Parts: sequence; structure tokens; C-alpha cells
Amino acid sequence: MNKKKLTAEQTQELLKVLKTRFDKNMNRHKDLNWNKIQTKLEAQPEKLWSLNEMEETEGEPDVVGHNKKTDEYIFFDCSPESPKRRSLCYDYQAWESRKANKPESNVIDKASEMGIDLLTEDEYRQLQELGKFDLKTSSWVKTPSDIRERGGAIFCDRRYNRVFMYHNGADSYYAARGFRGSLRV
Repeated sequence: MNKKKLTAEQTQELLKVLKTRFDKNMNRHKDLNWNKIQTKLEAQPEKLWSLNEMEETEGEPDVVGHNKKTDEYIFFDCSPESPKRRSLCYDYQAWESRKANKPESNVIDKASEMGIDLLTEDEYRQLQELGKFDLKTSSWVKTPSDIRERGGAIFCDRRYNRVFMYHNGADSYYAARGFRGSLRV
């Protein structure tokens, strides 16, 4: 059995969860049709596996858009607070540089293992236009190379009804900081 493929039962259960969330949050995807999305999902079992990974870590993935040029539906983690993939430094280089108290893993490798992309700062801001997220937590976002080359990484949150972007050493990690991902189907 392929490790990155769900059973028929898991697939049906996940599709049911995704459809329920889709129906409850129509403001995130006005004018999109669930049946078209489901057809694309069923044709790409590896994408369903990735969505299940997002769901298993309490990311609450939902459709937030459709790219008409590529005909891809875009899913983001839409959980109110950063998903339960926390206490991770930014990337392998940062993880490797830690001499003591290394976290379990890092954001870049974890996202890659899940088959998802880390949200960019722009995508994070787009997400925040759909609701209020990370009122108590924060989320690492894709860091521009010029910042990363200097040892830093960026993260975002929402406080005082505003979205903020901050910096930290890439080797830092906190129990209240995770990451949000995106998936194109």
C-alpha cells in the first residue's frame, strides 16, 4: 500500500469533513462549486493524503480560492489558532545549528513531508481577510532568502485587529508558534 494514499473509508470520511466545512464557510469561497472540487480531489489521491495530514494536525483546511489560469483550487489551513504543528524552528539549517534543546523538527521539512507549501506573508494576509486567525498564537511564514541568509525568519499573527509580521532567529521555537500551509488541487 502506498504510504501517501488514504483508504476508501478514510477518503470518504475526509471528503465529508471538507464538504461540511466548505458549506459552513461560504464567505471563504463565494461562487465555487463543491462537486467540481470533490471531482478534482478524487482524481488526485496524493492531494487528499496531504489534506488529511493538514486535518490530522488540526489545520482545518478549507478552500480559499480558485486559480482560473491553472484551474487549481487553493486550500489554506483555516483553524482559528495555529495548527498543532508547533515548537518547530524554521528550517533544517536552523535546527542543525542548535547545540541544545533541539525541537522535534523544523517547519520547512514538516511542510514538505506533508506535501504542502508554507503560506507566504501575502497569503497569510489574504487568509486574515477571510476571518480572524492567530489571536493567541503565531505562524511562521515563508521567509525571503535575504532575511534567511542573515539568520532570521518571519512569522505573523493578529493582534489589536491588525495583522503583524515579525522576525526571529530561525533557530527559535515556541509552543504557541506553528505554521499554516497551502495546497493547490
